[in-house]
Amino acid sequence: MTLVVTVPTDRLAANIGALPDGAELHVWDFTTPPPAPRLDIVVPPYMGSAGALSALQGLDVGLVQSQSIGYDGVAERLPTGMTFANAASVHEASTAELAVALMLVAQRQFPRFVRAQDRGEWSPVFAESLADRRVLLVGFGGVGTGIARRLAPFEVEMTAVARSPRVEQVDGVGEVAVHGIDELPALLPDAEIVVLSLPGGDATHHLFDAGMLAHMADGALLVNVGRGPLIDPSALLAELQSGRLRAALDVFDPEPLPAGHPLWSAPGLVVSPHVGGASTAMNPRIARLVRAQIERMLAGEPPLNVVIPGA
Repeated sequence: MTLVVTVPTDRLAANIGALPDGAELHVWDFTTPPPAPRLDIVVPPYMGSAGALSALQGLDVGLVQSQSIGYDGVAERLPTGMTFANAASVHEASTAELAVALMLVAQRQFPRFVRAQDRGEWSPVFAESLADRRVLLVGFGGVGTGIARRLAPFEVEMTAVARSPRVEQVDGVGEVAVHGIDELPALLPDAEIVVLSLPGGDATHHLFDAGMLAHMADGALLVNVGRGPLIDPSALLAELQSGRLRAALDVFDPEPLPAGHPLWSAPGLVVSPHVGGASTAMNPRIARLVRAQIERMLAGEPPLNVVIPGA
């Protein structure tokens, strides 16, 4: 039996390269008929993959390998019985990199400099540093630990929060005592920068509502590289318009942020259009993951990163 694998783009196929004996690769973007009646591994398009899953209805599919870490709404759209794996290991480094960039951009007032450059003005300012700031990392999975490793040289004071408390050893950081999420109200008042990298879902929906935001210190910076619905946008807008809080967001609720939405013009907000994983780091990493899945399936081993088991 030949293992049939589909990917949505020629570029991903080229990055994967020649396959081991017993596997064949097809480029299929879900807009044309499938290349075979049995598809052992299917990689959907990168953006909007959850909505595209209806194209798999009625097909014989072994594994759906996402190109994203998040899988909000997938369970409702995935045809019954199919196994779904996320792209853990692909986007963590790039997203952590963006989180640090957003902190620096907001703290050192880069938007002010860009606007001044457009006007041809020399506009120096005495800005907030990242060094010596108290940073609270809310979410300590792959992205959260990646942020911690990158922040270590910046001489910040880090505290970590996750859904369950634990002690974790992080390369380049050392031993980290991770607090439980129930401790957030007590930890927020002392944080100068709060970074969200939690997954989406019912448990975290609007976790940062008006009540939670009220626990944040005056002048604090809220950074979100997790999921847009972690934050109640109306509550955040009120805090931004009052000038009490600042924010730098890569994800939004709703998304894309609609034209004319008041967040576009909110004071103290840096907008990044959900590009945490959208860097050149992605292409070789997703190719390595798909190739690993192929090799495991050929060897009769279970796939990596399964978040929705099949029937």
